[in-house]
Amino acid sequence: MLDPALPPSQDHDGAAGPLAGVRVLDVTHVMAGAFCGSLLAQMGADVVKVEPPAPGEDLRRSQDLTGGAFRPFDAVNHGKRSVCLDLKHAEGARALRRLAAHADVFIENYRPGSLARRGLGYEDLAAENPALVYCSISAFGGSGPYRDRPGFDLIAQGMAGILSLTGEPGGPPAAAGVPIADLNAGTFAALGIVSAWVHRLRTGRGQKVEASLFEGALAYTVWESALYFGTGRVAEANGSAHRLAAPYRAFPTTDGWLTLATGTQASFSRLCAALGLERWLDDPRFSNPVSRLLHRSVLEDELAAIFAARKTAEWIARLDTAGVPCGPVQRMDAVWNDEHTRARGMLVEAEARDGSLRRAIGPAAKLSGSPWKTRAIAPEHGEHSRDVLREAGYTDSEIEALVRAGIVETRSDAR
Repeated sequence: MLDPALPPSQDHDGAAGPLAGVRVLDVTHVMAGAFCGSLLAQMGADVVKVEPPAPGEDLRRSQDLTGGAFRPFDAVNHGKRSVCLDLKHAEGARALRRLAAHADVFIENYRPGSLARRGLGYEDLAAENPALVYCSISAFGGSGPYRDRPGFDLIAQGMAGILSLTGEPGGPPAAAGVPIADLNAGTFAALGIVSAWVHRLRTGRGQKVEASLFEGALAYTVWESALYFGTGRVAEANGSAHRLAAPYRAFPTTDGWLTLATGTQASFSRLCAALGLERWLDDPRFSNPVSRLLHRSVLEDELAAIFAARKTAEWIARLDTAGVPCGPVQRMDAVWNDEHTRARGMLVEAEARDGSLRRAIGPAAKLSGSPWKTRAIAPEHGEHSRDVLREAGYTDSEIEALVRAGIVETRSDAR
C-alpha cells in the first residue's frame, strides 16, 4: 500500500503520471466501471483488471460478434493488467482480499450488496486497509427505492429524461448516439476517486465513493432541469437546436450538414455580414436574441434555404473567415482523419503482440507537468495473474496450487 506521505513513483511500465504509484483493482465488467479504470490508467495508475475465468468478462465475448476485428474490450481496458480469479470460490475471494490489502483503490460495478455477501464489501476491505478508496458503480446507486433494480445505459437515459430530450420535435424517443449514462457514470466515479485520493493524502484515511448510471445521466440535464426548476415548463426534444439561442443548430447543405452557433449578438452580426444580410439587424423579428427566439422558425427557414445552395466546405471557409462559429457534421472516418484530431494527440497507435496495429482514443485532459498517457494495448485474459499474485506475497507454489484448482487462470491456461 502506498504511503500517502511519499512522493508518487513511476508505474509498472515506467510511464509517469499524476497517479503514478497508485495501485487500482478494477473488479468491473462491461462499460461504466471499465471506463472509470481506463481513465485512472491514463492518469498513470497501475490498474489491475480482475476478471472471471475464461472466457473472461462480457466484453471479451462480444469480440466474437465481429470475428475479432472489433475488440470492444480493448476500448475501455487499454493500459491495464489482467489477473483471472474465480470469485465464486472461497479461495478466489480470499485472494482478492489479499490483493485489496495492498491496493490504494478498489472499483466494482456488481449489483449492490453482491460483493458484500462474499466478504468483499467496503466495510470488509476497509477493516484490513483503512486507507482504501472503494468505489461502487451501479445502475441506481446504493440506496433509494430503485437500489436493487437492474439497469443499463438505455434504461438510465430514459429514466433520467434524456430519451425525451433527444431527437427531432414530435419524433419518437431517441437515445444519445453514445452510451452517455455509462460513460458519465465512469467519469464521475473517476472524479470521485481522485477527490477521495486527495482527502486520503491529507488525512491518511480512505472512504467509499458511489456513482450510478441514473445520476450520471441526470447530471447532464443542466439546461432542461434549470428550465423546469425556474418555470415549471417541461423541455421537449429540440433536434440540434439550442433552447436559449437562435440560430444555433445544424443546417443541410448540398453535400452534408453545417453546424452554426451564433449564441451572441456579436456572432449574429458577423453572420449577417458574411451572408450580405445586414438588413436583418434592423428587422424587429431578428434584431435581438429574444426576438430571434420568438421568430426562430422563420429565421431558420430562411437560413436553411441559403445554406442548401452550397457545399459544407464552402460555407465553413466563408463563415470561419468572418469569425462565425461553425463546423461540419463529421462521420467517424472523417473525425479520425481530421488533422486537428491528430495534432491534439487524440489518436494513439501501437503494435500489438501479434503484430497488428491497435488504436485508442488519447487523453482528453492535457496536463503540462504530469501528463496523462493512453496505452493502446489492452491485456490478454489472465496475462498478469502470476505477476500480480507474486506482488501480493504469493509464492510460486501457492500460485500453482490455485491454478491447478481452477481458481486462478493465467494467459496460457485461459482458453
